[in-house]
Amino acid sequence: MRWQDFLHLALRSLTAHRLRSFLTLLGIAVGIAAVILLTSLGEGLHQFVLKEFTQFGTNIVKVTPGRQGPRGGPPGLPSTTRELTLDDAAALTRAPYITGMTPSVSGNSEVRANGRVRRTFVLGVGADMQRAFSMKVKVGNFLPPDDPDNPRAFVVLGATLKDELFGGANPLGERVQIGNERYRVIGVMERKGQFLGIDLDDTAYIPAARALALYNRSGLMEINLTYEEGVPAARVAAEVKKILTARHGREDYTLTTQEDMLATLSNILAILTAAVGALGGISLLVGAVGIVTIMTIAVAERTNEIGLLVALGARRRTILGLFLGEAVALAAIGGFFGLAIGAGIAQLVSLLVPALPVATPWRFVFVAEGVAVAIGLAAGVLPARRAAGLDAVEALRAE
Repeated sequence: MRWQDFLHLALRSLTAHRLRSFLTLLGIAVGIAAVILLTSLGEGLHQFVLKEFTQFGTNIVKVTPGRQGPRGGPPGLPSTTRELTLDDAAALTRAPYITGMTPSVSGNSEVRANGRVRRTFVLGVGADMQRAFSMKVKVGNFLPPDDPDNPRAFVVLGATLKDELFGGANPLGERVQIGNERYRVIGVMERKGQFLGIDLDDTAYIPAARALALYNRSGLMEINLTYEEGVPAARVAAEVKKILTARHGREDYTLTTQEDMLATLSNILAILTAAVGALGGISLLVGAVGIVTIMTIAVAERTNEIGLLVALGARRRTILGLFLGEAVALAAIGGFFGLAIGAGIAQLVSLLVPALPVATPWRFVFVAEGVAVAIGLAAGVLPARRAAGLDAVEALRAE
């Protein structure tokens, strides 16, 4: 049989029962649309979270007090573990490949200025903070590299905090009271947005030593280090470990590289996206059942036609291919419509709800269409084999 005749017979059987064929491919289309929509939401979340983390750079090693694992609890919690100090932080700047260091101490305090009061997040940092985390000063300057143990009482305001305290006025040189100390404003940061629930624009940045005194702490909450581009994170971590272990006498701290954190986070989110897509793929089973049903009915209705084809010399594999072709065509057309519907709804959601991260993963698009074709092929096997196995004489006698 010529391929033109083969294609004509397959399409004619589909168009002969338009409504039945439409309802069958609709089952596949709904399943594919669900897969595309759910994976678009999952991929959008994936990209959003990774973007949130990478906006502060990727060449970062974080050191926190306390060892995480079988010999220690979560880092940062009160314990007998030796705390990280400003001297530790200064020593780490001498490690190979390190290009910047910023200690970190944070808390929540009332900030008073210009007759206004605002309770906000206060972050004690070092002079390298803005460079380490890819942040920029909009007006003025960031904290200068003063004596780490006795820095001057300077403060840099986040954009939102500046607006709340000074409105449209220029705050540079003005005095701000945090706790019992007065600080002079030397800069205002560019807007950065939120990170892990912390509004970086509604934050006051002061020297780490001042923050230690403000919150009556003897140790730092963490130390963040930046290192040279192209240097493996594991090599940098090994050098940092040498210095800290020599100072503390044991490994009573935790190192977390941005590279490892992003890899772990990416794997988790990729599994989540795949799981969500698989959940939507369950609806494809409904489409598969529909294909099996319609092909079984088609074999029963076209028994005479099958007998005639066999009597005219059509091979069994031709009959098998004919019915498999119909099943695959139904699934492929349904998959195509499902892709269009799913991607369209995803784009519509992103337009109507801009805050909701949506990104259609095109690798899933091709996989979904391939799955649709595979489902059509699998669902059409039994009816096609039944059709190919019919006896020509018995088939011609059937009504």
